[in-house]
Amino acid sequence: AQSENVLAYFVNVERIPNSCSHPPKHISLKDRKILVNLSMAYYRIHISAYNEAGESPRAIYIVPEFFATDLPGQIHVKSQGTNAVVTWTPEYNPKCFVVDWGTGKEDMHMKILTTATGNFTLDNFQPYVLYKIMVHTSDVCQCESFIRNEKTFGVTHFYSIEGVPRTGPINVTILNITKHSALVKWTEIAAEDRLGFLQGYRISYTDSSMKKSPAVTLNSSITSYHLTGLKEKTTYRVLISGFTNAGEGPLTLSQPFSTPKYGTVETM
Repeated sequence: AQSENVLAYFVNVERIPNSCSHPPKHISLKDRKILVNLSMAYYRIHISAYNEAGESPRAIYIVPEFFATDLPGQIHVKSQGTNAVVTWTPEYNPKCFVVDWGTGKEDMHMKILTTATGNFTLDNFQPYVLYKIMVHTSDVCQCESFIRNEKTFGVTHFYSIEGVPRTGPINVTILNITKHSALVKWTEIAAEDRLGFLQGYRISYTDSSMKKSPAVTLNSSITSYHLTGLKEKTTYRVLISGFTNAGEGPLTLSQPFSTPKYGTVETM
């Protein structure tokens, strides 16, 4: 609203994490827009206005995380207890590599590698925790220059030790109940409860005599399943669990539902 009184804007682009000894230099500009080419590292942008009376408080903007499918390289991670060996094959030999790893923007570490290497050992990984590892390249190895020159080579996610999910899926609902079928829907297991890479779900059902059907294995991206072969006028409960490479997690039981003798019943 008072842009006519603004002499300039100051913009600071801060890399997260930033192991440089000096804070990034601010960019001064007249316009209210700026184009910056950034890597896939995390960034925090500080914006303030300046006039003859001084500088305004800073507005802080966190650059949203984004995903790319066309990165030039692949990263491979091999667990060694609480350590991990990260390897990659460079497409060329940059002046340096920059490795980021951690659980998210509030917990990231940064290491600058100035040797022509294709591997790096990381330590102090906790079991059952999902880590993000990024490798970037730069042809200018002055710390403050990474913001302008850094390009992301590859990104991967990693568990040092996988566990079984601590919960099953939630919000299990039964819809479109007929004499011989019903539609089951659920909400996927939350990322923090998976404790490993979710491979899929197993779904089965029991009738009023507690006879259990064979389990059906579904892909982890599926959150609904059409039950068929049910008996009319019978009460059922659905059982669903998620599984990782470490095994199967606890079962979630649906509310009981009954098939009708004729037609379709109200959904739950």
